[in-house]
Amino acid sequence: MKTQKTKGLPELLSPAGSYDAFRAAIDGGADAIYVGGSAFNARINAKNFTDDEMREAVKLAHAYGVKVYQTVNTMIFDREIDELLRSAERSAMIGVDAFIVSDMGAASLIRKRIPDMPLHASTQMSVHNTEGAKLLANYGFSRVVPARELSKADISTLVNEQPLEVEIFIHGALCVSHSGQCLFSSLVGGRSGNRGLCAQPCRLPYGCSGERVGNKYPLSLKDLSLATHVREIIDSGVASLKIEGRMKSPEYVRGVTAIWRRMLDEGKDADGADMRELADLFSRGGFTDSYYTKIVGRGMLGVRSESDKQASREIDRFNKITRKVPVDMTVRLSVDEPSELTLALGDAKVTVMGDVPQAAINAPIDESSVKKCMSKLGDTPFVLRELELLMQDGIMMPVSALNALRRDGAQALLDEITSQKQAKLGVAELKRCKMNGKTRRVARVQAPCQITDKAREFFDVIVLPIEQYVDNADKCQGFVMPPVVFDSEWSKMRELLVAAAKYDPEYVIIANIGQIAKVRATMPKAKLIADFRFNVANGQTAAFLEELGFDSFVASCELSLAQQRDIDGAKAAIVYGRIPLMTLEKCAIKELYGDKKACRICDNGQARMVDRRGFVFPILREWQHRNVVYNSLPTGMSDRLSELDRAGITDHHFIFTLESPDEIDGIIQAYDKGIALDGKIRRI
Repeated sequence: MKTQKTKGLPELLSPAGSYDAFRAAIDGGADAIYVGGSAFNARINAKNFTDDEMREAVKLAHAYGVKVYQTVNTMIFDREIDELLRSAERSAMIGVDAFIVSDMGAASLIRKRIPDMPLHASTQMSVHNTEGAKLLANYGFSRVVPARELSKADISTLVNEQPLEVEIFIHGALCVSHSGQCLFSSLVGGRSGNRGLCAQPCRLPYGCSGERVGNKYPLSLKDLSLATHVREIIDSGVASLKIEGRMKSPEYVRGVTAIWRRMLDEGKDADGADMRELADLFSRGGFTDSYYTKIVGRGMLGVRSESDKQASREIDRFNKITRKVPVDMTVRLSVDEPSELTLALGDAKVTVMGDVPQAAINAPIDESSVKKCMSKLGDTPFVLRELELLMQDGIMMPVSALNALRRDGAQALLDEITSQKQAKLGVAELKRCKMNGKTRRVARVQAPCQITDKAREFFDVIVLPIEQYVDNADKCQGFVMPPVVFDSEWSKMRELLVAAAKYDPEYVIIANIGQIAKVRATMPKAKLIADFRFNVANGQTAAFLEELGFDSFVASCELSLAQQRDIDGAKAAIVYGRIPLMTLEKCAIKELYGDKKACRICDNGQARMVDRRGFVFPILREWQHRNVVYNSLPTGMSDRLSELDRAGITDHHFIFTLESPDEIDGIIQAYDKGIALDGKIRRI
C-alpha cells in the first residue's frame, strides 16, 4: 500500500467566509483556501460565495498560485440532489480545485458527474481511524480530514498506514463533540449543526441536578492551537494544515495565516510572542493542544472574556493584498526584429511580441533601463525575481514600448494561470436502495437487567453494548459498536470482537465506516445495521450502505417523517428513547461534579446536566470512558404508529438508557396497544 506522506512543507489551508476574508487569506500566505457556496456548507450563516463571487475568487487565487476548495459538507436531502449536482457542475466549470464532502451519497454522485474532481472527506464524516480512510480511498477520495480529537500518535498511524493525504486542524475553534456526531443544537434548538446552522449550545452554562445554573461551562473548550508543535507536524508527513474560521473576520484570517506562514517557512515552533499575537487575534482564555498531546483535562475549558474581546478589537484593519508572486523574465531585443518577452511562473510560461527596436543614432538603451521597465509590475500579483536580458548592442527602443511589452506579458501570464479548464463531465445516474423492507422491533439496552420477560417477547432483536455482550450473549441477539474507536484502541476492540464472535451474534449495529471491515472479517455471517450516526438523509447514501453489505440502516434522527418517506429501502427509525446528542472525549461529569464525586456518580449512571431552562440531560459513560450526553426528552411515537407506516418505517428501534425494568415493560405495553406514553416526549 502506497501512503501519501508529504515531504517538505505541508499545505497551509485557510478559511474564507467572505470575499474580503478570501483576499486576506491570500495576503497572509495561504497555499489553499476553503470556502462555502450559497448552499450545502456547514457554515451557512457566513456570507459565503455566489457563483459570480466564486468565479472571481478562483481567478484571484489562481493568479497567486493558491488552490480553492469548496465545502459541500452537510447532509443532503433527496429533494436537493438535482440542485446539488447543478451547483457542483457550475463550481467545476469555474475552476474549483476540490470538494470537501461529508455525505457519501453526494460524494458518489459528484464522482460520477465530475470524475476528475478531487474529493476530500470532511471532518463531518467522522473518520477517525485508518480503516475508515482505506474505505474512502476505494470510493474515489484523495484526502481525509480526520476527527480533531486524534492524538499525535494516532495522526502518525493514519498518515503511515493508509493511502490518502491527511489534513489536520491546527488552529481555531473546537467542537466539544466529535464532528458529525452532535445533535444538540438540532434536536433541542431546531438548528442543525449537520446542516450548517449550529446554535452552539456548548458555549452556554450548565449545572448539576438540583443546583442553580451558574458559571460552569463544562462543554466550552478553548480554541485549538498546535503552534508549539510546528516542527514535528512538518516531519509527520501530514499533507495539509487547516485553520478553522469561516465565521471570522478578514483581520483574523490574515493574522493567523501570516503567523503560521512565518513559522512554517522558518521551520520553528511558536514562542511566547507568537502565542500572544495569536491570542490577540482571538482567544477564549488561551489555547489548548490537549487532544494532540493526549493530556485531556480541565485546562481545555475556556470562555471568551472582555479582555479577549478588547484585544481583538485593536487588530489593524485589513485593506488590500500586498503579497507578490516571483516570476522570471527573458527579454530579447535585436535590431529589426520584434521585441520578445517570456515570463515563467512554475509550469506556466508565456511569450509575447512587441515593437521592433531600431539601431541607435546617439543614445542606445542600457541594461539598467530595461530592467527598471520590466520591474514595474505595479498592481499585478507578480514581482520580478530574475531577468535574463538578451540584447544586441547599440539599439534604441522607447520606454513606452518596453512598458507596453511588460504589460502585455503580465496580462498573458495572468490569463494563462487563471484560465478556466473545461471540466470533464460524466453521467450521474441515481441509485435505488433495494434493501428489503422489514417489520422488526430492535431494542438497544444499556444493561442486561433491562432485558425483561416482556422485552424478550416483544422485541425481534435485542442488543447490548459490545463490552457487555460476551457475558450476556444468551440474553440477546447481538451488540452495538461504540461510536469511536481510535487506531490506538483497536487492540482492545479486537479482543472484544474475537470474544464476541465465539457466540455467533446475529446482528451488529455499526456506528462508523471505520468499523465495517474488521467486524465483517471477525464475524462474516452477522447482519450489519448502519446506525443513525451515519447521518443517512437520502437514498443515495442508503444505496451506498447497501453496496457495503448492510442489512438495513437507521435514518438520521434529524429527518422529519416526510423526509424519511423520500428514502428508498429498509428504513429504520428510532421510535423510542433518549437520543445521544454528543460524544465527548473531554469528561463533562468531572466539570459538573468535581473530581471527588465524579467517578462514583459516573459508575452509578447518575450524572445529569441541567440547562438554564431546567431541562435535564443525562450523561452516561461510553466505552473507553467517553461521555455521551443524551436528550432531556425521549422520542415517543407509541400513539402514532400509523404515521410511521405511511412514511415506510417498519423497522422500529428503541433506545433504553435510564429506564427501570418496570418502566420498560410499561413502554412496551404502550407500543403494543398504540396508546400515548406518560410524561413529556419529543416527536419525529
